[in-house]
Amino acid sequence: MDTYFGIPFEYLYDGPFRTPFHLWTFNFLLLGLIVGSFLNVVIYRLPLGLSTVTPPSHCPKCGTRIKLRHNLPVLSWLLLRGRCAYCAAEIPPRYLLVEAFTGVTFLATWLHFGREQPLMALAICILLAGFIAATAIDLEHYIIPDQITVGGIFAGFLFCAVAPALPGATTAVEGMKLSALGAVVGGGLVYGVLRFGKLMFGKQRVNIASGAKITFSEEAIHLPDGDLFYDEVFYRRADTVVLEARRLELSDRCYWNQPVRLALKQEPPLLQIGDERFDASQEPWMSAETDKVTLPREAMGFGDVKFMAGIGAFLGWQATIFSLFASAVLGSVVGVGLILAGKRDWSARLPYGPFIAAAAALWVWGGNTWFYRLFAR
Repeated sequence: MDTYFGIPFEYLYDGPFRTPFHLWTFNFLLLGLIVGSFLNVVIYRLPLGLSTVTPPSHCPKCGTRIKLRHNLPVLSWLLLRGRCAYCAAEIPPRYLLVEAFTGVTFLATWLHFGREQPLMALAICILLAGFIAATAIDLEHYIIPDQITVGGIFAGFLFCAVAPALPGATTAVEGMKLSALGAVVGGGLVYGVLRFGKLMFGKQRVNIASGAKITFSEEAIHLPDGDLFYDEVFYRRADTVVLEARRLELSDRCYWNQPVRLALKQEPPLLQIGDERFDASQEPWMSAETDKVTLPREAMGFGDVKFMAGIGAFLGWQATIFSLFASAVLGSVVGVGLILAGKRDWSARLPYGPFIAAAAALWVWGGNTWFYRLFAR
């Protein structure tokens, strides 16, 4: 039983304070709805590099600041029928789903853990909220921002100090030790998979529609079907992007029918066009018309390494082992299912973060019991 300054938490709802347990249940539902509304801000703004605090909530189309009565979680979307109150622009259903799902998640977490371990319930709510934001961002942008992953590592370490039962500890010191170990094991496991995947499946050929262009900016490769950030493409010194350009445009000149190689991890970064070699850091922009491009391929992105480290920091090293294998099964089932249904081809990218999040959520909701039963035999 958790305590607060030596007072058992049970007294908050069964003892002298006479606060009913289900008043806290309502509070957690309300908290979840409010957090869900904030997660929508995070999901929209973080990938764009915008502040999640300023400016206040506003319509991205007309720029009008949203009044409080139009910013009530779930209710406002329903009453406004998914439209901006000022310019009638469509508000995507994702806003309603994130708010409702976060509210239900907080409610279920409190009902399951709250009576015996209130602080642990709060910590799990924060963890699952991070999963919701990471999943939505990764599905749309194929990235998991550092604010979620690295922030999750620090948050997990702190929560394990005040709620040591999270990683299976009984004291704050033991909780912090298991949190640190979980972060190291979790990040190390996925890092090992990333390196092994580089050795086994180091290249990926992407076909480009006729007439389409790919653009190389200072931060990313912009393909017709999405963006690839350089830290997810170039990992080793030997990682190279290769293409045959029918037409290649740089900021001050053009080329026709030339092979192109780009290797940003070399020193200095290499851009080779035909027989000419350049310092790629001096070429901030490049556009190419081509049929296909060959990319270095990761089994996972480096964001997944930090994401699993954050999970380990919250839940301990055993959770990372379970999550790694369970996410592989979930990803395989979903990936093959989409291929058989004709929704994607074998070479299409599939974000892995959502499967890690789903696997870790399974751990929270009973996977830990399966794990210990399996290895206790």
